[in-house]
Amino acid sequence: MKAFEYVRAENAAQAPGLLAEGGKYLAGGTNLLDLMKLQIEAPAQLVDLNRSDLADITETEDGGLRIGALVRNTELAAHPRVRADYAVLSRAILAGASGQIRNRATTAGNLLQRTRCPYFYDTNLPCNKREPGSGCGALEGFSRSLAVIGTSEHCIANYPGDMAVALRVLDAAIQTVKADGSEREIPVAEFHRLPGDTPHIETVLEPGELITSVTLPAPLGGQHVYLKARDRQSYAFALVSVAAVVSPDGARLAFGGVAPKPWRVESAEARWSEGAQAVTDEAFRDARPTAQNAFKLDLARRLVQAVMNETGPNVAQTDEARTDKAQNTQKGGAA
Repeated sequence: MKAFEYVRAENAAQAPGLLAEGGKYLAGGTNLLDLMKLQIEAPAQLVDLNRSDLADITETEDGGLRIGALVRNTELAAHPRVRADYAVLSRAILAGASGQIRNRATTAGNLLQRTRCPYFYDTNLPCNKREPGSGCGALEGFSRSLAVIGTSEHCIANYPGDMAVALRVLDAAIQTVKADGSEREIPVAEFHRLPGDTPHIETVLEPGELITSVTLPAPLGGQHVYLKARDRQSYAFALVSVAAVVSPDGARLAFGGVAPKPWRVESAEARWSEGAQAVTDEAFRDARPTAQNAFKLDLARRLVQAVMNETGPNVAQTDEARTDKAQNTQKGGAA
């Protein structure tokens, strides 16, 4: 780890003024410190936020919740309002990392975690996200765990987190304070950027801009489901995940593990009544998988079907059953 200056902020308003050029904010540090040890990240300064006033969960005037940037994942997942009204968020958080990491990881840090693409983590290999202009080794290399949609010829890394997938399906918003002291609100749908030709720029945050909170709108109701397919049962990132809120009026769906950002396509939700195949055909219409990760498209369909099976008889009919019914109808069989 390279040497750096260490500064403590006593409150959120003070923090942007303390941050020097080339500095980083430090919260839980569960991702940043690992990257510093590997010298993938080498900030000249760390501004420690852990004494600042960003660790509360409060109700908003419209019945939603405001979650401070420093709220630990464990606390957020266990909060009574979250468990009762935003269960998809609680389930997504508990599907990630380990208990020890969740005890330390923060809401803002979780949103800002970086890809686990093996080419990003190996400094001997080319990676445009780590070193712009060096190339993307994954394009012709090992890509089984990487993105199938939203990619570019410069990067096929995926966003690894679980929490943000649930926040996307809930239409959360992110509050920030800029370096000049001004504040703004960013819809979570607009927070993460697709790689294009600048994969090293992963969010819309400006230099020195600090996340202060995340706001959840009033509860949606319906059944909340978070399903995650991974290589082992725990402490593993998603190959594919799906966050869903299902009600008699339809469904909201967001996918994880498949794109450089949590992936939600509202036009796919409109095809919910047509079955899982129709939903995923629409959600992944522009997919560009590699030979190694094309299986993710079928895995996504299977997870959507599992959500349908779990959320009630009105949506539980399998695609296979729909096909059999259509074939029987064509043959004059009973519908």
